[in-house]
Amino acid sequence: MKKPPEEQFQSWLDHFLDHLRHERRLSPHTLSNYQRDLQRIRAWCLNQGMAAWADLKQHHVRSFIATRHRQGISGSSLQRELSSLRTLFRYLQREKQADQNPAQGVRPPKVERKLPSVLDADQLGRLLDQPSDEPLAIRDLAMMELFYSSGLRLSELVSIDLADIDLADATVEVTGKGAKTRRLPIGEKARQSIEKWLVVRSGMVSPDESALFISQRGKRISPRTVQQRVHKKALENGMPTDIHPHMLRHSFASHLLESSGDLRAVQELLGHADISTTQIYTHLDFQHLAKVYDEAHPRARRKKWPPVK
Repeated sequence: MKKPPEEQFQSWLDHFLDHLRHERRLSPHTLSNYQRDLQRIRAWCLNQGMAAWADLKQHHVRSFIATRHRQGISGSSLQRELSSLRTLFRYLQREKQADQNPAQGVRPPKVERKLPSVLDADQLGRLLDQPSDEPLAIRDLAMMELFYSSGLRLSELVSIDLADIDLADATVEVTGKGAKTRRLPIGEKARQSIEKWLVVRSGMVSPDESALFISQRGKRISPRTVQQRVHKKALENGMPTDIHPHMLRHSFASHLLESSGDLRAVQELLGHADISTTQIYTHLDFQHLAKVYDEAHPRARRKKWPPVK
């Protein structure tokens, strides 16, 4: 007996999410994004009277994106929804449930790319050059030093186990997006901070806990707690209220690229699959150079660079 449309759509969506979970081993956060995007598209397809995913054609996808755009949805959100749909249909084609990928070739409205915020050397000094003998402050400093030393994502930092870190070799192995691992160098300041933290950790840790960074309860620290502690540390030192862990990763990338000019090396260290993602830091670096030019060149007359369009 043929399933009703609601079940047809949901059944293959469930199979796809299982594929992402077990075959591609994507994080719960990424899975949640896929599910939310595709449930929204599923509801739209049912409202259009479609009976299965294979009924969705390119002109339907264009209509869906246009509708969402009129609702005020940002270009970056529409870009993500199209990416989710393309990935779903690649899976459906593999499973012989679709002949074509209707999201292929559909472009969302142009996205105005925002440059990431970074901290300068003075701000980093105010954040990191604050020694303390309080156990949680020692842990927090070790986390922040490691963020900035090795350019880690928040998810990568909280998932580090003791076995992943080699202080003698000054390296750490992290698992990034798509379950890809990479080995990264640890700077001397970060290494010293981690060594100090390990002494404190031994008196706080729960039995059998393997995490490098733990909470007051002795268990692996949560991403939310890390965000709160970085925010708290910034406020204590009179810094802007929007300081967050990813800003330390941005600062790592920007400062390294500014000093070395080696875009490919920075890509490898950040774990970016596509170098175009890393290239945003070249724009950031150019803005810094242009600012220096405007402030220092005797015949500079511009107030802002690049000019506002």
